[in-house]
Amino acid sequence: MSKLVKVALATVAGFAAGVLMAPKSGKETRADIKAKAEDAKELAAEKAEQVKQAAKEGAASVKKGVHSVEREAKGMAKSAKNSGKLMRDEAERLADEAKTRGGRVAADGKRAGKAVKADVKRNLK
Repeated sequence: MSKLVKVALATVAGFAAGVLMAPKSGKETRADIKAKAEDAKELAAEKAEQVKQAAKEGAASVKKGVHSVEREAKGMAKSAKNSGKLMRDEAERLADEAKTRGGRVAADGKRAGKAVKADVKRNLK
């Protein structure tokens, strides 16, 4: 049992004992009990409304937080997607450049090989 419930029960028990032990007539005692019960009912209704309002505010806060996280996650996903596209495009550009340079190196090697072959033939004659 929670501490709050224990305190509430002890308060009610103390009140009941005080009312029953008071030197009043039955009619006065019943009127006092009725008045205190109505006060307790009003207080309980106020507390229930406060709890309800706090729950509403808490739910709204959580909802706002969820939307914020969702927006941030979508932004990060979009950024990652864009970065992936940029990386892919750069990789394709580098691959094309490597192919072009490789072709030049091969052509230069071929020319150099022909030149060496021609020099060797000339020197061996």
